[in-house]
Amino acid sequence: MKKTLYVKFILAYLMFGIFGFIMVATFVSSMTLEQIKREEAEALYKEATLIANTYASDLYNNETSLDAVHRELVTLDGYLDSVIWIINPSGRMVIDSSKEIDLNNEILIEGFDPTVTAGSYYTTGDFFGSFDQEMLSVFAPITSGFKVRGYVVIHVTMDRLVQNRESFLSISYILLVLLFMLSLIILIFFTEFVYVPIRKITDATEQYASGNMHYEFTVESDDEIGYLASALQYMASEIAKAEDNQKKFVANVSHDFRSPLTSIKGYLEAMLDGTIPPEMHEKYLGIVLNETERLTKLTNSLLTLNNLNVRGVVLEKTVFDINKVIRDTAASSEVQLRNKHIKLELILTGEEMYVEADMGKIQQVLYNLLDNAIKFSHTDGNIWIETNVKHSKVFVSVKDSGIGIPKDSLKLIWDRFYKTDLSRGKDKKGTGLGLSITKEIINAHKEHINVISTEGVGTEFIFSLPMIDVEDED
Repeated sequence: MKKTLYVKFILAYLMFGIFGFIMVATFVSSMTLEQIKREEAEALYKEATLIANTYASDLYNNETSLDAVHRELVTLDGYLDSVIWIINPSGRMVIDSSKEIDLNNEILIEGFDPTVTAGSYYTTGDFFGSFDQEMLSVFAPITSGFKVRGYVVIHVTMDRLVQNRESFLSISYILLVLLFMLSLIILIFFTEFVYVPIRKITDATEQYASGNMHYEFTVESDDEIGYLASALQYMASEIAKAEDNQKKFVANVSHDFRSPLTSIKGYLEAMLDGTIPPEMHEKYLGIVLNETERLTKLTNSLLTLNNLNVRGVVLEKTVFDINKVIRDTAASSEVQLRNKHIKLELILTGEEMYVEADMGKIQQVLYNLLDNAIKFSHTDGNIWIETNVKHSKVFVSVKDSGIGIPKDSLKLIWDRFYKTDLSRGKDKKGTGLGLSITKEIINAHKEHINVISTEGVGTEFIFSLPMIDVEDED
């Protein structure tokens, strides 16, 4: 958004006012004058027709005198504020209401042509050179015996019509000014509800672009702009969290690599300089080997998680017995269970329970969950692995009676390298990536995994898989 948006809107507002005045001064003025002219001509035509059918007709039928008709026309002249003529078809003036009757000086309208109205009953101009200003002239024929004996012509100055037009235009200008002032409401609304919020959003965007993801702003609106502001703030907060997680990620990786490397370096230096005697080398080489295995495990977990994020989880789905996979996973952990005197109980629904999934990756999920359960269980504790069927889904539960997870850490356990304070003393060899990998695998299957935990009581992880009826498949 350019910073001239508000200026552009102001210019558009001013152009609206300017063009409004131009429209009133030109088109509206012209149309108003034309309308006044038609209305005036219509009114005068009625008067001219009435005169032609009464006074003028009586005059031509010798039923009244010229003076009597002149007096009547002079009266009407004052009433109508106009000039009334009676002229012959040849253009000879019979009566002029603006002058006295003078039979000795005949007045002839040069070039008089009654067809000048071109099918109408009025015309404008100087009426064949009779006036030195523009006039509106209305014709009404005087007929007798189906013959046109003359014409009644009423003249009014166009100046009077223009004055009437100006009166109407004054009202139009006042209405235009009022409309222009009222339209300020639109400008105020635009400023308050559009421009100011957009400026806030723009300023916030500039702050975010400069790296200040913790910049806060407020747009109190429930419309699209308010939604945009909320979405922008949410985006910034998520980016800020991502940056914080990235810093934690780097710090955790550095820490988890540095610790075993320090141990390896220290033991090897001690063996080389003789601090550790040769007869103890085998023992400490075993420790070094364990540390290298820890580094290998951490590296493999990082590569696995990176591949899951970059390429997505590539699944090789097959139909297999989840109960058998659970039994095999439990058997592979027998040594760990025996060393901590932990009792593992399998509560499986049926002998066989077939699901459609990637068996290798589900084995990894089960191993990660069971490894965590063993790691965080007390000596002589209990672990339960259970399967249940509901709505064509198999729900697998891995539950322990261990240290549990604090309530404020439940939403964070899926984050990479995250370890609760309670687990740090017990998770000496963990990478903090197992649960992240587990969630990625379950999400790739478009299934869900949930956790229920009470601190000091134990933790239960439950994930779902689609059940397959092997008999129906056959």
